[in-house]
Amino acid sequence: MKKQRILYVSQEITPYLPESEMSIIGRFLPQGIQERGREIRTFMPKYGSINERRNQLHEVIRLSGMNLIIKDADHPLIIKVASIQTARMQVYFIDNEDFFERKAVLADSNGLEFEDNDERAIFFARGVLETVRKLRWAPNLVHCHGWFTSVIPLYLKRAFKEDPLFTDTKVIYSVYGDTFKNSLNSDFNNKIIMEGISKEDLNVIKIPDFIQLNKMAIDHSDGIIIASREANKELVDYVKVSGKPFLDFLGQEDYIQAYSDFYDQILAS
Repeated sequence: MKKQRILYVSQEITPYLPESEMSIIGRFLPQGIQERGREIRTFMPKYGSINERRNQLHEVIRLSGMNLIIKDADHPLIIKVASIQTARMQVYFIDNEDFFERKAVLADSNGLEFEDNDERAIFFARGVLETVRKLRWAPNLVHCHGWFTSVIPLYLKRAFKEDPLFTDTKVIYSVYGDTFKNSLNSDFNNKIIMEGISKEDLNVIKIPDFIQLNKMAIDHSDGIIIASREANKELVDYVKVSGKPFLDFLGQEDYIQAYSDFYDQILAS
């Protein structure tokens, strides 16, 4: 029997970023699922704060070189990779000089969120899916972590759904307490549009803020996980009335096996 393939797309993974609820899950969940006999791939953004030399990142030339267009501007896609030796796990990094060279993650040293976080998230989402296409690696399930990945469920269910690689792919979205204060650029809905995506698909986005981005991701996912005790209450309530299968918050001792069982539930549906 062919191994099930799980694609992890994470906003944060330790040791590349400081330890947090999300970065710890991003690090240990893929390893735990791999140890349970599934095949995995893991992606995160290559923020400028990540030390490439210390973490032994190197560019994957055969995967790099594509240009992604966002609102008529070309942005070269660079793919890098590093290994977590103790986990026998590779992490792929989506990089671009315009979006990820700055020595910060989502806000500057004064806590001001970057004005182009909308385009950074769009570039990251498209970069992951285009790279998986190049790898010719068809995932059975994609598990997204953090609001920065919230565009991916929409793209998978609309723009990429005719691609044979993704036709049967299920999507799980994890809701965290990773809020941002200000709304994204008001032109977000126009920037996100691709062939296959209609304005109706974006009805929930009246103002591209943290709540509405998460709701968009929830609307286009097959299953939801409440991954944090600090998850926004409005979003938790939205999940619970959505009619979609969901997994409530679990402590760090129990979650890997519970997530694995939830994957089975979603894949069988």
